[in-house]
Amino acid sequence: MSSTSSTVDGTAADSPSGAMTHREVLEALSGILLGMFVSILATSVVSTSLPRIITDLGGSQSAFTWVVTATLLTTTVSTPIWGKLADLVDRKLLVQIALVVSVVSSALAGFSHTTEMLIGMRALQGIGAGGLTALGTVLIADIISPRERGRYMGLMGAVMAVGMVGGPLLGGVITDAAGWRWNFFVGLPFAIAAIVVLQRTLHLPATARRRVRIDWAGAVLLSASVATLLLWVTFAGQSFDWLSWQTAVMVGGALLGVVGVILVEQRAAEPIIPLHLFRNRTVVLTVLASVAVGIALFGTQVFLSQYMQLARGKTPTQSGLLTIPMVLGVFLSSTLSGRRITRTGRYKAIMVAGAVLLTGGLGLMGTIDETTSFVLVGGYMLVVGVGVGMLMQNLVLATQNTLPITEMGAGTATVAFFRTLGGAIGVSALGALLSNRVQHLMVDGLTGIGIDPAAMGSSGTSTLPDLATLPGPVRQVVEHAFGIGVSELFLVGAPIALLALVAVLALREVPLGHASGVEQRLAAQAAQQEPAAAS
Repeated sequence: MSSTSSTVDGTAADSPSGAMTHREVLEALSGILLGMFVSILATSVVSTSLPRIITDLGGSQSAFTWVVTATLLTTTVSTPIWGKLADLVDRKLLVQIALVVSVVSSALAGFSHTTEMLIGMRALQGIGAGGLTALGTVLIADIISPRERGRYMGLMGAVMAVGMVGGPLLGGVITDAAGWRWNFFVGLPFAIAAIVVLQRTLHLPATARRRVRIDWAGAVLLSASVATLLLWVTFAGQSFDWLSWQTAVMVGGALLGVVGVILVEQRAAEPIIPLHLFRNRTVVLTVLASVAVGIALFGTQVFLSQYMQLARGKTPTQSGLLTIPMVLGVFLSSTLSGRRITRTGRYKAIMVAGAVLLTGGLGLMGTIDETTSFVLVGGYMLVVGVGVGMLMQNLVLATQNTLPITEMGAGTATVAFFRTLGGAIGVSALGALLSNRVQHLMVDGLTGIGIDPAAMGSSGTSTLPDLATLPGPVRQVVEHAFGIGVSELFLVGAPIALLALVAVLALREVPLGHASGVEQRLAAQAAQQEPAAAS
């Protein structure tokens, strides 16, 4: 068994602190980053082909939304469970299990013949993604100290960039060349490689054995509350009125579930979300900022493929290429800001700048329509990407810097949980808003060119259209509807991102620590052994 740490300037792995050399840290980090890449790829590879997938399966705008929401929902509810398990059992084994679940479920999704089966498999995939989301950042905290983590932001940014850019591009090429089903199988070789690399390179010290008590009651109540809330947001205004008995039942049930979660977590021996974490000012503010970022970012970015393909008539491959500016912004800003944080030890100013850019970028994206120059659209996406790169990872860094090693998993997962929850709520709410807005715009547009919308059938204005099959005037109506509808979603996201700016401004900057998670754990074990040796 070899110890790990973040002391990259150390020269020997057997130093008193158990420090690893720079090469050993990179070897261990390679497996973790490969696992994160698999998680990103499994999600992003289908993003550009979703409009075609839903069209081929005869799905509606609601089905499109729920293919995304199902993954976010299960990722949300499983993330804190994986995080808590990370504090109790072998993290290396957990991340390998998460990889298997994520990729096998993705492969099963490739055999879907209905939107219901696709949604179900994507929900299962979200469970694995929740594990990779929680465990990846925890394992990085194990081997790299907060102060030195910026040196590796370039690698993390590169992985995000390759996954976020390469995934949609690869998915678009595969969809155009061989069909969209092959997108779901592409992650298998990467997952196998990640498992092998993790097994060979990641060596963590043994943790003290503890009795594992899973808070199943808290997990069930949390899942039911979140699911009920998302179902209400999705169907209110379409299947029933916003002010109706169904709304009262669903919202009331979700609120009762939240109260139940709080009561259960107060008494649980190993709570999924330890409530005492919210006495930590930094945790509270980063959670608030993460919710706002999740709603603003995930809730708008998900619909970019619809803008590119249904408002601009681009293919899945072209759609992926046109999103490169956003990911380039993430890569550059995460790399440069990470290096600056390592050099100076200061992170708050960078996070404030990121929140300002995110808010401004979303506002600019709210000005586009189906005729906007792609140069302008690309510039606006670049601003959004720069803001995200300066903000998202540093919210986790600020949280981890204030947590004891015994709660690193639960605390990190809590921030990820609320960020993903915000994204899930954002996708559901904005998807419902887009569906309703597009339908009204299409009805008005068709009426304006002398076509009776009723003549198109009951699903004519609700099922996602195939632009290639539409006559010219009808196609223009559809493009205008989606161009205006998607841009309005960004206008909704901008003031929500402003809440993240307020939360970041209220953060109290804490000096970054120099000890990695493993070094802290080894020091704690040594401190416990000293009294026993003395006696």
